[in-house]
Amino acid sequence: MWARAGPGWWPGRTLAAWATRSAGLGPPGAFPAAALGPTAEPRAPDRPFSSADRQEKIDMSRFPVENTRNFSIIAHVDHGKSTLADRFLELTGAIDKTKNNKQVLDKLQVERERGITVKAQTASLFYNCEGKQYLLNLIDTPGHVDFSYEVSRSLSACQGVLLVVDANEGIQAQTVANFFLAFEAQLSVIPVINKIDLKNADPERVEKQIEKVFDIPSDECIKISAKLGTNVESVLQAVIKRIPPPKAHRKNSLRALVFDSTYDQYRGVIANVALFDGVVSKGDKIVSAHTQKTYEVNEVGVLNPNEQPAYKLYAGQVGYLIAGMKDVTEAQIGDTLYLHKQPVEPLPGFKSAKPMVFAGVYPIDQSEYNNLKNAIEKLTLNDSSVTVHRDSSLALGAGWRLGFLGLLHMEVFNQRLEQEYNASVILTTPTVPYKAVLSSAKLIKEYREKEITIINPAQFPDKSKVTEYLEPIVLGTIITPDEYTGKIIMLCQGRRAVQKNMMYIDQTRVMLKYLFPLNEIVVDFYDSLKSLSSGYASFDYEDAGYQTAELVKMDILLNGNIVEELVTVVHKDKAYSVGKTICERLKDSLPRQLFEIAIQAAIGSKIIARETVKAYRKNVLAKCYGGDITRKMKLLKRQAEGKKKLRKIGNIEVPKDAFIKVLKTQSDK
Repeated sequence: MWARAGPGWWPGRTLAAWATRSAGLGPPGAFPAAALGPTAEPRAPDRPFSSADRQEKIDMSRFPVENTRNFSIIAHVDHGKSTLADRFLELTGAIDKTKNNKQVLDKLQVERERGITVKAQTASLFYNCEGKQYLLNLIDTPGHVDFSYEVSRSLSACQGVLLVVDANEGIQAQTVANFFLAFEAQLSVIPVINKIDLKNADPERVEKQIEKVFDIPSDECIKISAKLGTNVESVLQAVIKRIPPPKAHRKNSLRALVFDSTYDQYRGVIANVALFDGVVSKGDKIVSAHTQKTYEVNEVGVLNPNEQPAYKLYAGQVGYLIAGMKDVTEAQIGDTLYLHKQPVEPLPGFKSAKPMVFAGVYPIDQSEYNNLKNAIEKLTLNDSSVTVHRDSSLALGAGWRLGFLGLLHMEVFNQRLEQEYNASVILTTPTVPYKAVLSSAKLIKEYREKEITIINPAQFPDKSKVTEYLEPIVLGTIITPDEYTGKIIMLCQGRRAVQKNMMYIDQTRVMLKYLFPLNEIVVDFYDSLKSLSSGYASFDYEDAGYQTAELVKMDILLNGNIVEELVTVVHKDKAYSVGKTICERLKDSLPRQLFEIAIQAAIGSKIIARETVKAYRKNVLAKCYGGDITRKMKLLKRQAEGKKKLRKIGNIEVPKDAFIKVLKTQSDK
């Protein structure tokens, strides 16, 4: 009985003891803070426990559609989105004003450590303006190019955006990309110039940039300092005046769009929803348009920024919904929810994310396979832009080939697996998806399509079966101070890039547009760009389809035997340098044997690079004290024959840690 009584209980704890504590007579802080609800402050010892300490439900009917505003904050990395969100939360009384309020909405450990936003976070703010109570639904979005899918999803639940630009750095590559995402979605854009308190801030220059690049009049810009809270209130007033209320109808049948979801091990799936029509409340029976399964709603509410239950959610509002979905595959992002027996036309949903980088993920120990499988399922629910294909390898066992939007996305996913699910994994070198156009009708019939996509280099078809190979290309935008232009053009040319455009956005800054092969920029281009430009250049890219390329499949041989896990696809011009690098890495990783090991990189039957791991040798001449040279030659010849025989029968097993060293993303790049 006692085991089930819950935390903080012990035998003999009586109602009288509870009454004593609730009356404030017990020791300081004796009443468990959990009982006060997640948003309440811990009760002071001299204050009696009251019903206000419980989490009270909010009546959302007080906010008609015309008093609701849904908006996102978009910007380049580190331009102050999360800091501005903190000031909004303080202004509207959602959190107390303290010096510890730094990136309150960045809840993940990886976000705290790296100082970046990875997940778009929602907060509902209650704000009084000119005697009216407004509901402002704010979505704080990530700034890095790898998380642009989070931004585009967030914009689907909004009618307007705040475009934040740093007064010191001005317009950057991701500012441009995010503006066009909002522009395509036909949202109202309010330009906000942040960090005007900095010594080198030049808001007038940034105003001119915004006018030139985005064609927004400079008098529409609002100058603020989010860190100090200067002029932040005027931004909230501009949101109310300039952003239109959502076009929603409460009298229609329920239509709710699932734009994000998380998994809670006790309550199941928590879906973040934007209501386009109707009303939803606890006890309603809802149906998923994707799975056609019926659920009963257990709880609805808003995020303020913690979960705050409500009686009902109404059309035009953004909140969360818990409906007992226990399986992680049930809450698909982009799904439409509607009331049972009241079917509606599903909402358009989202364009599925297109993975740019693929990497193999394997458990370090195969006994951890099922745990890792559960962890990946739960994490992909929260990060729907990751694609998952099952994969297996002779050396590393069963695993998965995961598709990511970029290298940082891959690193963050790996870090979240370790921190949130305690899963240690082997992550192989990232590759990009290639395509091959098949030559014969027989092959087309076998593959059921003329163009096949290759995400695993080991399955790369032979040149004889193919008319042409295609590699993915991206349109890259680089914004840099003009003194670094020459170095950056040289860097781009070295990566097989083709220049498309070059434009001065003001007297000192240049915007370059290049077409890049994706495999040239995926690993270390960003680092090289930052070091060449002393950290001033910014880079952003978008998918630009495929182009024909001279690609070759490079095999790695150990004493003439192909090692399947080390097969790579490279451009013909880069084959030698890549092959030499892999051979050198393998030479450092392989243990020496009693016979010589030849490590070779080959394209077809042509060897293009070689390294040799020397054999252990016994000194057979140790017993010769002088004597004739022929005696020594005879002993050395006999030893060489023995080594040759050993090499024929000796089987090289590549140890797992050697594979990990060669396959792992090189951190020193």
